[in-house]
Amino acid sequence: MGCGISQPVGTRWFREAGGLPPFHLSLSSPSPSDRYLSFTEREEIALLRAQGHGVREMARRLGRAASTISRELRRNAATRSGNLDYRATTAQWHAERAARRPKQAKLAANAALRTYVQDRLGGAIIAPDGAALPGPAVPSLSACGSTSRAMRRCASAMRRSTKRSTSRAEVH
Repeated sequence: MGCGISQPVGTRWFREAGGLPPFHLSLSSPSPSDRYLSFTEREEIALLRAQGHGVREMARRLGRAASTISRELRRNAATRSGNLDYRATTAQWHAERAARRPKQAKLAANAALRTYVQDRLGGAIIAPDGAALPGPAVPSLSACGSTSRAMRRCASAMRRSTKRSTSRAEVH
């Protein structure tokens, strides 16, 4: 592709810029998973929207659910001069911002929830009738056997017994 500079200069600029195009400009890069729209799909949505195609037609062309396209347009359409404009670059920026990591864990952010969970696990929660609610019983998996099949069978039995004991506790 010609852009008015020599190959060595272009290579040097590319290397100095980090060697990779920015994520939002790499049109050929696949989406992290099929769950999320890629920048290419967002560009296609913007083009089809500008051409006046409906949500169902856009969904058919992209191989996505109409609800996905509708949600994308609703979340990322900006009001400009009374019209709802959809811009793929802005939508991609919003998606990348929302997906940033690390997100703070709920127990780290919510002190009341953290205290409740710690008290509940320690058996320090008092029921309205004054009885202390026991913490969860954690049986040993070593008694289950050494094969993975035996451990799965034992863990499944533990889940069933735990479910039964909690449902009985709610009845009393």
